[in-house]
Amino acid sequence: MSDLEDDDVPQLSSHALAALQEFYAEQKQHTNPCGDEKYSVGRIEENWQLSQFWYSEETALRLAREVIAAAGEGGRVACVSTPTVYQKLRELRREDMAVCVFEYDRRFAAYGEEFVFYDYSNPLDLPESIAAHSFHLVIADPPYLSEECLRKTSETIKYLTQGKILLCTGKNTSVNSSVAWPIPEWDRTLASALDPVSP
Repeated sequence: MSDLEDDDVPQLSSHALAALQEFYAEQKQHTNPCGDEKYSVGRIEENWQLSQFWYSEETALRLAREVIAAAGEGGRVACVSTPTVYQKLRELRREDMAVCVFEYDRRFAAYGEEFVFYDYSNPLDLPESIAAHSFHLVIADPPYLSEECLRKTSETIKYLTQGKILLCTGKNTSVNSSVAWPIPEWDRTLASALDPVSP
């Protein structure tokens, strides 16, 4: 009778079990950043259900360099819904800058005190430790292309910034300067859905 009971228990093949273990290892790697690659762009996998579309390595680097130039030595930078720019700034080991990542996805809490939980629908619901106009530069990429999301994200930006803003969206990229900006690129193929509109 026990032989029949054992036959009824479903079992994975060794190949399927190995694939499942590999999947779990990848998931753990992408949700628990650690080690030398802690700040690598894409280390935490994007979640499309949260409207997350990571910049390509080249775009993140270009934006990080612009942030560094604009914020200056000793600058304080707020990365609002731009975790890949935050990661690139930290990967570049800019210890002379204070950088915070304002993000809805709590997986970024792995970055410790530099993580600030941010929900654009409550634009000023920020920790008391975040004072008004306490950042030299705010870089933001609203998670949705709706007017409401942009308006509410703008409230956050106005609260945080001392004046310098770098705003990126799927529709445009603008900065309060005369810099000519290339079209941003994402890690995934989203260009058809988010092509910038020419004026």
